[in-house]
Amino acid sequence: MIDMAKSEKAVRQSVTIPTRIAKHVRAIAKTRKTSASRVLVDLIEAGMQSKEAEKERFFALANQLSETLDPVERQKLKKELARMTFGE
Repeated sequence: MIDMAKSEKAVRQSVTIPTRIAKHVRAIAKTRKTSASRVLVDLIEAGMQSKEAEKERFFALANQLSETLDPVERQKLKKELARMTFGE
């Protein structure tokens, strides 16, 4: 995982999160022996990387769809793209 906090100047940001999430973050921090802020940064970075990977997968599937001539494969790709876009 890329550590954005070390490669860039840190910016103090105040956020309000639900109590249940705050408790979970503090529990993770305690287990990892780190701060809740560090856990939040790690979770945000992981979420951003996940979104980027999902976007790359979407475009890869769209490219496959535009290139394939197989009707069964086209239908399969359409269903997967629809699932990614609209959920199941």
